[in-house]
Amino acid sequence: MTILPATHPAASLIGAPTDIGAGARGASMGPEALRVAGLQAALERHGLQVADRGNLNGPANPWLPPVDGYRHLPEVVQWNQLVFDAVHAELQQGRLPILLGGDHCLGLGSISAVARHCAETGKTLRVLWLDAHADFNTSALTPSGNVHGMPVACLCGLGPIELTGLAGMPDGGPTLRPQQVRQIGIRSVDAGEKRLVHEQGLEVFDMRAIDEIGMRQAMQQALAGMDENTHLHVSFDVDFLDPGIAPGVGTTVPGGPTYREAQLCMEMIADSGRLASLDIMELNPALDVRNQTAEVAVDLVESLFGKSTLMRVPPLK
Repeated sequence: MTILPATHPAASLIGAPTDIGAGARGASMGPEALRVAGLQAALERHGLQVADRGNLNGPANPWLPPVDGYRHLPEVVQWNQLVFDAVHAELQQGRLPILLGGDHCLGLGSISAVARHCAETGKTLRVLWLDAHADFNTSALTPSGNVHGMPVACLCGLGPIELTGLAGMPDGGPTLRPQQVRQIGIRSVDAGEKRLVHEQGLEVFDMRAIDEIGMRQAMQQALAGMDENTHLHVSFDVDFLDPGIAPGVGTTVPGGPTYREAQLCMEMIADSGRLASLDIMELNPALDVRNQTAEVAVDLVESLFGKSTLMRVPPLK
């Protein structure tokens, strides 16, 4: 017996080749590196019908200093609107969108589209944010103004209206409530950001928690409470991984999950049977070694869709 059939056998790859929200250039080449590493073929081996929609075409990166606390805000808004429209269109067709980043500011557009879709269809949204960073900064907390450090805060309503209102939620509220998010692998949080995370009640399984209770228990807690009405979105920043296995990112932080810990994380998400949308973010081929990080990312994404060492009976729901 196989582990679980794919929840959505039809998936769509959407490239977003930009580093508009990042502090280093190169994430714009991420989508092509994932394609070179064989992402589509890997997914098709697990029974998905995959359509590559190509790359979105947004504004170039002007590489300017911040204005009023934000770098490249008009361009960030344009890119996220493009992502929102593309992801929402795939969801409306009953397909599983896979966003190929690009820097993690694009999670704003992707998750806003998922939240809007869930509101329209009566689904309950759960977001797993796999990352070394909490990405819960605001312009008042970070001098860099790089929006890739702010998407979770913006999704929770803390930021400029151009980004916090992207989803256009029917109730007029923020795109996400902190209670809908589980962050995993966190190990780099600014002091002011840390206070804000606590104030907002974000549930964070940082590396200390994973060291203490193990990845298995952390993931059991992160996935608890889902049911057949849950739409699970995974936003996978490749810097979630320890840089020893994934050097090709712009913001490496030592002490991340090992290869086996990351595999267990992905396999347990697959076991849930709830994965319905995915971001693969912050891959920077300019900083990689022979496309090693892209290949590891593809390997782990395979596990999200059912690859495991042995055949396993699905757990009882």
